[in-house]
Amino acid sequence: MTDAAAAALALIKPEVRAQTAYTLDAPASGTLRKLNQNESPFDAPETVKQAVIAAMRDEPWNRYPPLAPTDLLERLAARHGWVADGVLIGNGSNELIQATLAVTVGAGTPVVTPVPTFSLYRLLAAVLGGRHVPVPLTADFQFDLDALVGAARAARAPLIVINSPNNPTGTPLPEGAVARLLAETGALILLDEAYQDFGGPTAVPLLRDQPRLIVLRTFSKAMSLAGLRFGYALAHPAVAAEIAKAKLPYNVGRVTLAAARAALDAADGLAERTRAVRRSRDLLARRLSGIPGLRAFPSAANFVLIRCEARPAADVFHRLVREHGILVRDVSGAPGLDGCLRITAGTDEDVEEVARALQAVLA
Repeated sequence: MTDAAAAALALIKPEVRAQTAYTLDAPASGTLRKLNQNESPFDAPETVKQAVIAAMRDEPWNRYPPLAPTDLLERLAARHGWVADGVLIGNGSNELIQATLAVTVGAGTPVVTPVPTFSLYRLLAAVLGGRHVPVPLTADFQFDLDALVGAARAARAPLIVINSPNNPTGTPLPEGAVARLLAETGALILLDEAYQDFGGPTAVPLLRDQPRLIVLRTFSKAMSLAGLRFGYALAHPAVAAEIAKAKLPYNVGRVTLAAARAALDAADGLAERTRAVRRSRDLLARRLSGIPGLRAFPSAANFVLIRCEARPAADVFHRLVREHGILVRDVSGAPGLDGCLRITAGTDEDVEEVARALQAVLA
């Protein structure tokens, strides 16, 4: 590195330089089955695509999209029995995670999260100068509510971030857990329900009486729109108004808005696909549980976490790619996940192929 480059880097916050960027193993050449990103195995229905194409013919491409598309906000609110001025839309729910942390986290602010969980929470907290307070899951990947309450109280944390069902473990919060966290701490609870369509309780009914609750949802998973990036938050209108200050203007483009409307129109058909993914997930867990040298953990999401007990996870991962053209997610480097891989629930054919491949690799 040149002296000039080193001088430039010195101007970047040390909290940022200390972090590793969010990354992902790229699909290898010849990979046939991509089961590493928890995407839907089904593309968006043709009716949705045609509706988007038709809508975009009439849209003024030279004009910015609306700052707050009233019709869409009202539809999302009605979907959850909420109010439109308590709905925020984002370029994926990740943008709304970032915006929420931006309005709550400053230098030294404690942010409590279970671990292991989605790495973006810790990364964004660090970039903003906050202090991550990790609370380990139990040995079987359940949420330790006593420890979460204790950590939040001890740190006087203004924010607890929880993913339920949790990524990458698939663990859902038990019924009543969110109410307890709200009652026993003074923190905002940012509840990321990206995978809730596939299982576990939702905390949305608590919103009416709990202004400190923020619930995130996404169209990337159950709605088959990962490629168009659409997410939303449900919060008390006063809290939503503050989070909105950290969002970029015109953050959701006209194509994505049209796709979100079309997906809502097709919600009944998409719900059947969600049920199919749940069945595929359960089949995947059963098939993998029968393979010697593997342990498959229960999941309420659209993926299954496994622990490789007979061979290093990195070796299993690379052999799946090289010898069988199957790409999964190696999460073995995360805290508490030694030997673990995460496998997205694809089609029934995907399930059988990955089970056969793992049997061969571990034979």
